[in-house]
Amino acid sequence: MTARLLRASLMLVSCFAVLGCDQLPGRPKPGPEVPRPDSVTDFATLYRENCSGCHGAQGMNGPSYSLADPQYQALVDEQVLHQVVANGESGTLMPAFAISAGGSLTDQQIDALVHGMRAAWYKPGTLEGANPPPYRAAATPDNDRGAQVYATYCASCHGVAGQPGKSKAGSITEPAFLSLISDQALRTVVIAGRPDIGQPDWRNAMPGHPMSDQQVTDVVGWLSSQRTGAPQKMAAGGAR
Repeated sequence: MTARLLRASLMLVSCFAVLGCDQLPGRPKPGPEVPRPDSVTDFATLYRENCSGCHGAQGMNGPSYSLADPQYQALVDEQVLHQVVANGESGTLMPAFAISAGGSLTDQQIDALVHGMRAAWYKPGTLEGANPPPYRAAATPDNDRGAQVYATYCASCHGVAGQPGKSKAGSITEPAFLSLISDQALRTVVIAGRPDIGQPDWRNAMPGHPMSDQQVTDVVGWLSSQRTGAPQKMAAGGAR
């Protein structure tokens, strides 16, 4: 019996010697290691995993506005992009991605996303001489004027307010829609447009008659007042 055990042990040791230590039971086999999630700083990977579901695979044609639009990139700056990615956007489905705000991305990863967007989609001189309304509103909106601005610039595509289903581009006065979008997001789309879906910018909603800063502020204020439970007049400061 002892001799048999000895021979079996010698055979087992010989097998291990032939196979090598890498084949020991329980030892991982050679292959590419999976990187730690917080070590990934490649823009394409970060964008695909965190942004493409809402903003589209190539920064456009998603349910949210086009990040690949040079006009949008010219309207904002890196500080604004970093703030939105890190902290999210109140009143929308845009979540906070920074670890400090409850997300999963490090500051380095957020920097990689912002720098990647700018490198890929920012085109210097895009709005040079165009004098666009500023990204954030500073004036107080007038909702009565905003209703007139909507009728002039928006109703031809989005329909007369209160008449859903009678517009070629979809109603934007429905409370259900307005509950999913913030005043700032409305302002952004009014100014920069959505070229990926044919939404004109502030210059081309009525060619030859660009919208002024005050008109953008007024129409956003009026749209905001259409939300369920919204007060009839917005507080000073305009977009949130």
